[in-house]
Amino acid sequence: MQVNKIDIQWNPELSIYACEPFLKAVSDEYGWLGGIDENGVLCCILPYTIVRKAFVKMVRFRVETIPMTHNFGVNEEQSFLNCAVDYFRTNGADIIIPPTTNALFRTYPKGAKAAPYGTFIINLSQSEEILWKNIHSKHRNVIRNAAKRGVNILCGKEHLTASYNIINDTFKRSSMPFMSINDFKRMVEGLSDNVKIFIADLCGTPQGCAVIPYSKHTAYYVYGGTAVEPITGATNLLQWEAIKYFAKEGVRFYDFCGARINPDKGSKQAGIMMFKERFGPELVQGYTWKYSINPIKASVYNLAVRWLRGGDIVDAEHRKLNTTLQ
Repeated sequence: MQVNKIDIQWNPELSIYACEPFLKAVSDEYGWLGGIDENGVLCCILPYTIVRKAFVKMVRFRVETIPMTHNFGVNEEQSFLNCAVDYFRTNGADIIIPPTTNALFRTYPKGAKAAPYGTFIINLSQSEEILWKNIHSKHRNVIRNAAKRGVNILCGKEHLTASYNIINDTFKRSSMPFMSINDFKRMVEGLSDNVKIFIADLCGTPQGCAVIPYSKHTAYYVYGGTAVEPITGATNLLQWEAIKYFAKEGVRFYDFCGARINPDKGSKQAGIMMFKERFGPELVQGYTWKYSINPIKASVYNLAVRWLRGGDIVDAEHRKLNTTLQ
């Protein structure tokens, strides 16, 4: 299989994270890699961005490999990813860092440090009645109660600053860094009409928010946050209204963006997983991974991310697994 940089030809049937305005909004260097078979057929595409920190050149994937033929299997994908690593090595990259939480790979290249990962996805082609029936009874109860208490779900980009503040505060409470307000605005503006901002509001006081990029392919619950003490059921109601909205818009799937596999019982990750799981989605499993191309410079990234937040998601899952996938 040959791997070449190809022209970006996005359409709404593809993930929003593959479109050029988004890639341009999050990086000055970006593109699509194409996997081309011996007959000259484009089998897959892989959008990428380049992140530069000091003297380290990092590759980051914002979405997983996108098959372009029906018979593009896991073995073919691994062959493509092996070649993609060689492409970035030739082009001076130092490390491929873990992809964003919305990207779930079926496999990974040989030599990568990988860990099992998953996400919860709802098929929005089902009727509203079935979507509602699939939700856990406890979620349905708190959704009804939040609506009775007067929680309103607002939608619009005029809530950009409010949503940023909620998300940023939520990250701070977990001692996690979040992007700057300018980077957040740049990302939202890059998504143009393909992003919705939802706010759960009670008498003028925000209870929670969700920022959801989308195309006809999938709506991604990529960023969200809550007030310190939100009204019970406010965020559940927000999710339900978002699910209904995208179903009516003809979007095919609703992706909750990320799920740890077998999180520790009672952990924060387990609680988040249960919250998502109770909306009746399917758990789709795959991998997240990273690849050290230049060992010395890659170690700079690994040391920095370990110092800043105790390691990246691949490191965290490896500590839990106590084993290395090869």
